[in-house]
Amino acid sequence: MRIRWTALMVAAALASAPAALAAAQTDTHDTETQARNHGGADPDLLWNILGAFGLIGLLGLQRPHDNDGYTDDPI
Repeated sequence: MRIRWTALMVAAALASAPAALAAAQTDTHDTETQARNHGGADPDLLWNILGAFGLIGLLGLQRPHDNDGYTDDPI
């Protein structure tokens, strides 16, 4: 019984793939992400670096550990 369900699921997955590929190939317009990737250099590099420093700064908001290090038991 399990083999039948597996075969049915594999057949359904294979049957849907050609339809999805055909639908994707009929559109000739680039998406916003594709157009941005064709541009070459990343103009937002400065903002990406600034955001990375901001995320690193969030590490300072961590609460100190309650454990004093002498035991493995949490308080």
